[in-house]
Amino acid sequence: MVDTVSSLTTRLHEVLVEFLTKGPGVGTRGLHDVVARAGALGPAGAWLAASGHASLAGLAWAQGQADTTVLHLEAAVAGGFNDCVALHTAPMVPLHRDPRFRALYERMRITQADLDEYFWLHREMQIMVRDAQDATVDNIGRLDTGVSLLPQAPLPTREPNTPGVLITRLDVAAAQTAIQQAAVRAEFQRSAGNTSLDLIDGSWDQPRAMRDAWYADELETRRRRAAEARAFVERPGAGTTLVPCPPLGSITYPG
Repeated sequence: MVDTVSSLTTRLHEVLVEFLTKGPGVGTRGLHDVVARAGALGPAGAWLAASGHASLAGLAWAQGQADTTVLHLEAAVAGGFNDCVALHTAPMVPLHRDPRFRALYERMRITQADLDEYFWLHREMQIMVRDAQDATVDNIGRLDTGVSLLPQAPLPTREPNTPGVLITRLDVAAAQTAIQQAAVRAEFQRSAGNTSLDLIDGSWDQPRAMRDAWYADELETRRRRAAEARAFVERPGAGTTLVPCPPLGSITYPG
């Protein structure tokens, strides 16, 4: 099968989900594979290769490999990566002291409209993690056999000014998938456990299970409405001219 931007985007999404759910041992091999295959697509696949390099840079930094981190970031920036918000997460801040990093950061260009979306995307990542944690607590002791999904906010569909935005959208989409998969697995385990409890000794409390199901449906409705209300809205008049990224240290990562 011949690779296309669409098919490799799907493959990269799968790899990123594997990376999040199965660990870097599986994901790293897939990322290197996507980088190589995207490179063969020429300019059209540059942002996909940049996405792979950006993820590999994050992994290398987490493993204390500064030189490898900078090499991957160099390749990512060359391919269009410009997520200056991501580079202000707490784990990345120590890298700001590296002159090689500072030099490549200063080469990055962005528009205000794209920067607005970056803040939204990273804020959404924080929200989805908190929602997943809250859902885990809410589901403790539930006796019903229903399965609650974890609603996610729709991703922006505006035409970005720079291809780097596509990279972070893909990261968020993969995180949404990974979190929902984990939530569904936990829900099926809980549901199966409750079913087994009733089959084994008939001790299942059906009236309470019905109340739990009603309450769970209410919570899911609230989460779905909240997710829909968080949909990205482009700010009227947001600039579309390429400018340097905000200076290092001037961005507060969304919490």
